Amino acid sequence: MAQEENTLILGIGGVGMHLAHRLVHEGYPVTVIDSNLELILKAKESLDARLIFGNAMQVSSWKEAQSDSMGLMIATTNEDSTNMMASLIADRFGISRKIVRTRSIDLIDGNILDPEDLKVDLLVHPEELVAQEICRLVKRASCNDLTPVGEGNMRVLAMRVNENSPLLFKTPKDLAISLADYNFRVVAIARGISTIIPQADEQILPFDQVFIMARTEEMLPLLDMMKIDHKNIENLMILGGGLVGGRVAELLEKELEIKLIENDPERAEKLAANLKNTEVINGDGTDANLLVMSGLDSAESFIATTGNNETNIISCLLAKHLMNKDNKINQGGLGKTVALVNKEDYLVLASTIGLDIALNAKISAANEILKFIRRGELLSVAHLHGVDAEVVELIAEPNSEIARKSLKSLSSYFQKNNILIGGVEQDGVWKVAVGNTEIEPYNRVIIVCSSHNLNKVRQLFN
Repeated sequence: MAQEENTLILGIGGVGMHLAHRLVHEGYPVTVIDSNLELILKAKESLDARLIFGNAMQVSSWKEAQSDSMGLMIATTNEDSTNMMASLIADRFGISRKIVRTRSIDLIDGNILDPEDLKVDLLVHPEELVAQEICRLVKRASCNDLTPVGEGNMRVLAMRVNENSPLLFKTPKDLAISLADYNFRVVAIARGISTIIPQADEQILPFDQVFIMARTEEMLPLLDMMKIDHKNIENLMILGGGLVGGRVAELLEKELEIKLIENDPERAEKLAANLKNTEVINGDGTDANLLVMSGLDSAESFIATTGNNETNIISCLLAKHLMNKDNKINQGGLGKTVALVNKEDYLVLASTIGLDIALNAKISAANEILKFIRRGELLSVAHLHGVDAEVVELIAEPNSEIARKSLKSLSSYFQKNNILIGGVEQDGVWKVAVGNTEIEPYNRVIIVCSSHNLNKVRQLFN
């Protein structure tokens, strides 16, 4: 294993633990330092990494971790000052790449200190990442999500299958015949708590969350065929005015009519003073009467960002019911709900009981860090909300297993390892990949795979 892949993680809380598991699974040698013995003992139960009970501010702990042999340091403790100082210490140990988690927007903006001053290669602000993602999702009201991949040449559409969907009870093989005029491919399905990378005979069932890949220029006709309205929203309601909720309002208040409900009187007063174009309401967002009196019936999207998982999930379900009670919604095109869910176990549960999208700040931060780490190998990475699946882009090496082979000839390998080839660029043109598509050397290829099978994809292309 090359030195640049030796990884030191400081802090084994939410972000650190998630990252450690992902990196260990991908074959990175990981060493962890944490001053919380309880977290260290808990990590030992499930994490195949070197765990050190120590202090990130003590040089002895860095020496015990053999930091001079590390190529990457990730500081994810809950203290910004510790993380910043850790980057300077890592630089003295000769660690070439340094990633720091921060909660200060000022540091992200570089108003006082530049990342170069702190020897930081990547600053990650989990709450800011989630706020930006919510803004992107809100602006795309017509479906649950529309993710650009392949430098924007391809897109992945997420939609819920209802009783009127042309996809209902069809398999990908059926769709290739019945909807031959539309060039798309079903690349993932969320069903209950399971993620399915569908093969040709996988039947699409009611209430499945389906992910469809198509060329960007062919996406609008596809939306029309699916009877998905692609108008933008104008009215948004936000529950919770903390770091995420307040930031979403700040980012969107010049574009949308926003009402923000905050339970804490002092915080509500501060928000009202700072947000010039947002109506701030002090009250309990789980109270149906308050939601109705605050104008939820005219809202087209509801975002719950309080610090309580149960409050966010319940309020979104309540809002979904109130927004949709007088109209039949096509594919969830109106009344979109987004909940901030800090407990990972609740993420899949939230999507199975009716929420459109559940986001987790720690996972968003981990995904941003993983993108940075993998950037030398993967051309791009996108994570699909609500499923355990990633969209990655790779170049087929001339001597790789996939080069000069049709996708049909590798179908058993794809099925065994939960891998699907969604798109390919050949002679400068992107197209949806099908069974007869043959991957040539140096083709750019978009792959959908379960998060835990990324190594199998690497083996196929390298």
